[in-house]
Amino acid sequence: MIFQIAKASEYVSILKGEKKSREQSNRINGFLMVVFLVLGLIGVWWCHDLLEDRMLGESASVQGEGVDQLIKVTFIMTLVVFIITQILLFWFSFRYQEKEGRSAFYFPHNNKLEVIWTVIPAIALTILVAFGIRHWLRITSEAPKDAMIVEVTGAQFKWMVRYPGKDGQLGRKNYKLINEAASNPVGQDWADSLNHDDFVSPELHVVVGKNVKLVIGSRDVVHDVGLPHFRLKMDAVPGIPTTLWFTPKFTTAEMKKRTGNPDFVYELSCDQMCGVGHYSMKANIIVETQEEYDAWVAAQPTQYAQAHPAAAPAEKPAASDSTATALTMK
Repeated sequence: MIFQIAKASEYVSILKGEKKSREQSNRINGFLMVVFLVLGLIGVWWCHDLLEDRMLGESASVQGEGVDQLIKVTFIMTLVVFIITQILLFWFSFRYQEKEGRSAFYFPHNNKLEVIWTVIPAIALTILVAFGIRHWLRITSEAPKDAMIVEVTGAQFKWMVRYPGKDGQLGRKNYKLINEAASNPVGQDWADSLNHDDFVSPELHVVVGKNVKLVIGSRDVVHDVGLPHFRLKMDAVPGIPTTLWFTPKFTTAEMKKRTGNPDFVYELSCDQMCGVGHYSMKANIIVETQEEYDAWVAAQPTQYAQAHPAAAPAEKPAASDSTATALTMK
């Protein structure tokens, strides 16, 4: 069909004359360019309006507010440039189409224009990069002294989160000690007493309004801790610990109300292609009150106890059981 249409167009151009046929095609294409410009800009606005509610919404961390502001400024700048360039592109195609008595103007070079469209974008991008570096340094700087410390370790294809016990300090670890079968998934060194009250969970629990510092690593390949609702991300590199810190603004329960989604959950995703199971490498993030966090921590068994069940203290019998035993002996 395409071949036949092409042949038919060729025969028409021969019958009408190549020049007249070309001018007619130019007029049609110029008109279609203007139509495409109008419909295209309407389509851009319509898509944005349609999908706006599906976006992530307000940042769930204090640090993410600056990132959102930077994204907004970048969007406005690029939107202005996009609209101007698209209007010029399609309008020029219509306005300066081939016509009788008009010849094309050869415009090979202009130093002034070259400087303008090189210097202005360079200045704008430099400003954006400077603000981006500022936000980056903010989240990767030394965390406040009151920040809770949590270690996040990636492995194909899961996340392991280690929490310190009452001492607030994470124990020493060594990759040579990693042994899943022996309940030591992150390689804790049991000779270090600081490890005895640490525990590992598949979920990341943090306290609303409290600074939290993530110590990030990997057990195999390069992963990436992605925190989309908090507008943060950081590579998890084998052998090279990385860090970031942030302050959650809303609990998970609050976000369920704000989003109108009773099944809402914050997500920790892997943002670096890490293998065939990359798509499934996710973990839930629970943002809760201090009381809820303390109750959850109290219910978690230490990793040391799981790795050394024989060393775990025996449970005391219940009062009713002790009484029953005493009566039986009597």
